[in-house]
Amino acid sequence: MKKLMAAAAAGLLAFAASAAQAQEWPTRPIRIMVGSAPGGGTDAMARAVADRLGPLLKQSVVVENRPGASNTLAADATAKSGDGHTMVMGVVTAHAIAPHLLKLNYDSNRDLVPVAFVGAVPNVLVVSNSVPADSVQALVKLAKQEPGKLNYATSGSGSTQHIAAELFKDAAGVDIAHVPYKGSGPALVDLIGGQVQLSFDTLPSVIGQIKNGKVRALAVTTAKRNAQLPNVPTLAEAGVPGVEMSAWYGIYMPAGAPKAVQDKVHDAVDQVLAMPETKTRLDALGAEITPMTQAQFAQFHAAEYKRFGEVIKKNHIRLD
Repeated sequence: MKKLMAAAAAGLLAFAASAAQAQEWPTRPIRIMVGSAPGGGTDAMARAVADRLGPLLKQSVVVENRPGASNTLAADATAKSGDGHTMVMGVVTAHAIAPHLLKLNYDSNRDLVPVAFVGAVPNVLVVSNSVPADSVQALVKLAKQEPGKLNYATSGSGSTQHIAAELFKDAAGVDIAHVPYKGSGPALVDLIGGQVQLSFDTLPSVIGQIKNGKVRALAVTTAKRNAQLPNVPTLAEAGVPGVEMSAWYGIYMPAGAPKAVQDKVHDAVDQVLAMPETKTRLDALGAEITPMTQAQFAQFHAAEYKRFGEVIKKNHIRLD
């Protein structure tokens, strides 16, 4: 009985200490790390959250871009920060794809914890205006006429753009070459300039250029059409079934961050996502906001980690 009482007392003390720490936190500016260059989809999602998160937490929130290594440099920095004042706008690339392709200096499942799900956006098959193809079937025909001559740009090896393009190659039976960049921004510059011919970029990165007519959208890689591009078919509708890809985003924190602090961040992010101005901003990016509890996000993370491991193995996907 005495041991049970001692254990209970210790538990209560730990809970009280955690609660007190959460009340005091944050004690200095917060960093939201982004694993891609400014102008990309992850960057846009992070800034939409950061701009409203600061006032709720009564502390400044700074977005810091650290592009490279399939978005994992930002995740690595967050995993090693340890204090809860650094978090990362996680993306499927870093947390469910790259661990199956790269030798990382951290464990995505052990050193980081999913805290707050933000939303998901489709990947979009877009082509340069210099490409003489106005449909998916026309693009497939062109690629088959000139094997290996068409290049596809990505924000980096192991990105959702890379996986989507490799799935498309298999499904359509075409040979197109991979050109990886350090982020969607520089990849899009070369796509517009015609140095590369196509991309499977995320909608937030490319929607402005689609609407401005600087690139052409041929299909979305989701099961249904996106409200921002109602006239753009899905790949299945365009005659290439079996290629489904979307980029999802969520806040991850170091596993050592106190649970009460994680709860505080989760609740604050949920409040930000419920704000009409945030919803309008994310709707414009083509994002679908799906509220999740932290436990649901953890289950989702585990399922996606397993799914992409199987996709990568089945399709023999490797880094260039």
